[in-house]
Amino acid sequence: MNEPEQSGLARLRDGWISGGAGFELAPPEWKELAAAANPDEQERRLLAIAAQALDVAFRPAAPKMLKRRPPLPVLALPMLPDRLRPLLRAALKYAADAKLKTRVAALVASRGFVLHPMDWMPAASYQESPDVYAPWVDWQAGADSEKQSRREHLTAETWDDFYPAARRSALVDLRRTMPALARTLIETKGASEPAEVRLALIELMRFGLNADDVPFLKSLSADRSGKVREMAGRLLARLGERGNPTDGGSEDPTAELAAFIEQGKAGFIRRRSTYAPIKPKSPAQQARRADLFISCYFGDLVARFGRTEPDFIGAWQFGIDDGADLFLVRMVSLSGSDAAVACMADLLVAAGGKLVHLALQLMSRLDGGRKPVLIRQILNDAQNLAALNLVEGAEAGWLEWDVLANGKALSALRSAVSDENDVTKRSAEQYLEAIGFLANPVTAEKLIGEVVAAGLPPASPSLGLLRLNAALAGNPTK
Repeated sequence: MNEPEQSGLARLRDGWISGGAGFELAPPEWKELAAAANPDEQERRLLAIAAQALDVAFRPAAPKMLKRRPPLPVLALPMLPDRLRPLLRAALKYAADAKLKTRVAALVASRGFVLHPMDWMPAASYQESPDVYAPWVDWQAGADSEKQSRREHLTAETWDDFYPAARRSALVDLRRTMPALARTLIETKGASEPAEVRLALIELMRFGLNADDVPFLKSLSADRSGKVREMAGRLLARLGERGNPTDGGSEDPTAELAAFIEQGKAGFIRRRSTYAPIKPKSPAQQARRADLFISCYFGDLVARFGRTEPDFIGAWQFGIDDGADLFLVRMVSLSGSDAAVACMADLLVAAGGKLVHLALQLMSRLDGGRKPVLIRQILNDAQNLAALNLVEGAEAGWLEWDVLANGKALSALRSAVSDENDVTKRSAEQYLEAIGFLANPVTAEKLIGEVVAAGLPPASPSLGLLRLNAALAGNPTK
């Protein structure tokens, strides 16, 4: 619309606003269209032409930088019922960060629902969202409508039809059901991907990792990315494959790390070997030891002492150096075999006390049976409740009331919510949020009653996830 046309429409508008007629103010072309009508009809025709000009004909063109987005994909689960959305919003509002909000979404997904997109959307950069949200993650990343509409199986031919999140979800499923097929896809299609994408693909090999993966992982020793080579080496170490051979000289990092560990003997009748960390003599030595624990493989370290992984773990002297204990557990998590991880977890859980915190470093490697055991141990010791906030990778909605009531956690929670110390109360509220994710609906409802009776205000925002949990069973807590 040019300036004279804008001025003409402005004169018409001003005339109508002041209660007068606009016919004489109209452009000549418009007068011709209205001249044959009576005065009232003339004004109506001019009004119609002006509205058409302003709202349709002369609508500003969209900037070229704008792009048309495809419709939001429909997910595989139904939307959460509207009656539960207020409870959901309360739980999301209390969740302090993306990780905690994702935990709310994971609980809802475990009960067979997905969230309304106006309540929560996973970020395109966040990879920890429940798999059911993969189409939304890709939509956020700019997926087009054609690819979003496809629901084919992942093959070499359909590889490019999947956006990253959907492809990752499909590969994880394949690694769990048909690991050889997934490995072939990663090997053939991943080679042409950028380094960061190759690294993410190789990391998925941890699902269903088995001896058949060894040749492919060994071939990655020539990969142009150092991070890919490192990831492949750790996966090989988990399968019992030794690291690159060395001459055992001063440049051997495993030998250097072994020098920070003292071998001893214990027992009067049955002598047995023990392994204890040597206290570093300077901050530089301490930093070097930390780097070596990260870069070396656990299998190579125990081989230096001529022991098996479970034997070395059983002989380690925990409690002498907390930092070394933490580094060792992380080392087992990164490069230890499944047997080593299971042995370490069982030892730490059996020991109890502060060692249970160390076991949380193994959560990503624990099988479905050991994760609940670890969490039960945490709940059984009031001193370990803070570890609940560090639990990752646990299943949602399995914790039964008897497990919670028979441990020390329930009495500790009652005591904390009735405490006049604000710090203690805030800590207890964080524990309630963590238990709200782990609990089954019956446990969630009973726990609400217990802590409210102990003095927590019934409207406390910290009860949001517990209330949503209970309501998802079809029995909303009043």
